[in-house]
Amino acid sequence: MSNVVKTIAAAAIFAGLFAASAQANAIHPFQGVIIVPASAHPHQEGTVAPPKRQAAQPQITRGKIVIFAAAAAPGSIVISTNERALYLILGNGRAVKYRVATAKNGFEWSGSHKVSSKTEWPDWRPPAEMRERRPELPEFMAGGLDNPLGARAIYLGSSIYRIHGTNERESIGQPVSSGCIRMLNEDVTELYRFVKVGATVTVI
Repeated sequence: MSNVVKTIAAAAIFAGLFAASAQANAIHPFQGVIIVPASAHPHQEGTVAPPKRQAAQPQITRGKIVIFAAAAAPGSIVISTNERALYLILGNGRAVKYRVATAKNGFEWSGSHKVSSKTEWPDWRPPAEMRERRPELPEFMAGGLDNPLGARAIYLGSSIYRIHGTNERESIGQPVSSGCIRMLNEDVTELYRFVKVGATVTVI
């Protein structure tokens, strides 16, 4: 091969290498994106694991969202004994309304407490004054389907009062309790998910 031909061939090779290098150094629109073959194993080195699915947010399905104009902090609870209604405050003039049973004549009360604790399927220890009125009541009853406190209990401060479930569906909407606020088990279970310890509960 002549020197001229060799020189031309060398120049062509050099030009090709230069072009390839320039292309490699250029910004590619998919730079940094890992392309995973469809057949790749999900734990194969060099692949990106799919993001974890976020847990579904609890939804309000039992209560009714209503207009509530009174000033109350979101997350707090207002109970209207006249209406036999409990309002979970959402803010922006809205609340979730549930039907409840309230205190019977002679056991009414009003005021505010903080939620001090919450319990699923609570045990029941009737107060001494209740057992004086009703000696047939047990000193203790374990939580369960037959327990008068129902599926959930939300305790109000250091008082003897609670918001709790009941199996006596016919009592809802009536003044029948010794001061506690009763809800259907399905309703109190939903409320329980949204109410935080420390929330204010006001009975009017």
